[in-house]
Amino acid sequence: MKKSDDRVPDLDLLERIIDYQFHDRTLLERAITHRSWAHERVARGSDEEARRLHNEALEFLGDSVLGLVIADHLCKVYPVVTEGELSRMKHRLVSAPTLAKASQRLRLGEFLRFGRGEEKSGGRGKQALLADVFEAITGAVFVESGLEAASRFVRHALQEELLRVNPIAAAEADYKTMLQEKLQAERRSAPRYSVVETLGPPHRRTFHVELAWDGGTVRGQGPSIKAAEAAAAREALENIRATTSA
Repeated sequence: MKKSDDRVPDLDLLERIIDYQFHDRTLLERAITHRSWAHERVARGSDEEARRLHNEALEFLGDSVLGLVIADHLCKVYPVVTEGELSRMKHRLVSAPTLAKASQRLRLGEFLRFGRGEEKSGGRGKQALLADVFEAITGAVFVESGLEAASRFVRHALQEELLRVNPIAAAEADYKTMLQEKLQAERRSAPRYSVVETLGPPHRRTFHVELAWDGGTVRGQGPSIKAAEAAAAREALENIRATTSA
């Protein structure tokens, strides 16, 4: 569906892609309907009627279901890791970038129903909206068939990410993400990473990375550039928190 109109996207194809067949297709239609589409098709001021058409409530529900499914999966796969390690892996799996990437792989953006304005602004490619529709479909599956069906959908849709996630990779990514988000929230410039030194033989390298931001510089080291960057980001976060609490 390439333009905003009243046609229903190919739901047969969508069901094949998500590997789930709805008995009540109005749930699926609602899951792929953005509020901009709904508000264009109801009388002005009829917000309650519009809410029955768009996917925000399903998105809200799907967010909670997704968190439970991912937490259950991680506890079964990694039964002896720490709570912090589980939290970092979960955070990475339910993040907007991860869900948007999965949505792109499933081509969910092609099926979204937008209003004219959102369509013109490139809504089909927006990370937040792609993540939203993933959560909404999760919520719709849960409403119709319960937690086990929603779990099957999530495992199908995130199979690549679930295979790749592990405590080490999540830790390396998480500190950098947290630092980036903190600086963005404070309207500060993005952190800059640079390798300043590499020591040791080829089979046992130690990388030293300098991280600079508008509040100072720190260094981190590790057996890979990513690990060194993560160490530097962790140091920067501790530095920022210490400065804030002082």
